[in-house]
Amino acid sequence: MSNPKHTLFWMTLFLGVVVIVGALIHKPLITAFMANWVFNLLIVGVLIVGIALTYRQVFVLFPELRWVAQFRTGHSGLSVLQEPRLLKPLARQLGEEAKRDRFTLSTMSLRTVLDGIHSRMDEQREITRYFINLLVFLGLLGTFWGLLGTINAVGDVIAGLDMSQEDFGKVFGDLQAGLLTPLQGMGTAFSSSLLGLGGSLILGFLDIQAGHAQNRFYDGLEEWLTGVTNLVDRVDDEKDLS
Repeated sequence: MSNPKHTLFWMTLFLGVVVIVGALIHKPLITAFMANWVFNLLIVGVLIVGIALTYRQVFVLFPELRWVAQFRTGHSGLSVLQEPRLLKPLARQLGEEAKRDRFTLSTMSLRTVLDGIHSRMDEQREITRYFINLLVFLGLLGTFWGLLGTINAVGDVIAGLDMSQEDFGKVFGDLQAGLLTPLQGMGTAFSSSLLGLGGSLILGFLDIQAGHAQNRFYDGLEEWLTGVTNLVDRVDDEKDLS
């Protein structure tokens, strides 16, 4: 089966590149972040949790691979006593035979086991997909929040102008001062969109890499179990003929 360490390498390399690029443009990023640091901090927090979940999807494959490797040795006493998490349908299907390092599996049982393992993997990926969509949603929410504040602030500025004054310099000064609040709202809108969409792109790439690792693990497991099932079926056929 494929080693997930290669996936961890590419995921970490990608995050390293993102960190380097962020360090090179840290000044505008800090300015954008401070436009509404509370809301943007929420977006960054969701991104960090999503990154941790994608790494967890890959790390959870290592004990499963060790379980399969020890099981396939065929020597007595080398099976792992503790049931795996993703491969729990397989361990339950084998029952006590798993502890004796041998098993028989029918074609229908194989399909049931593979479907159960595939559904467990899909459940894990659904969480990270939700976080990707959540980042996009938070970015759009911050955009509309900032635009709403901008519209209200512009309305207050227009309503507060006193055009009856003869000193147009003072009127222009009041207008200039009043436009600072709408500009802050625009900063909130664009900064949240920048962080939300950027975070979704980062998390999306990591989710793709984690999905590739899971798919390679599933394909290797399917090939192994399919070969064993064919052998079992042939043995059963020979017994029926005899």
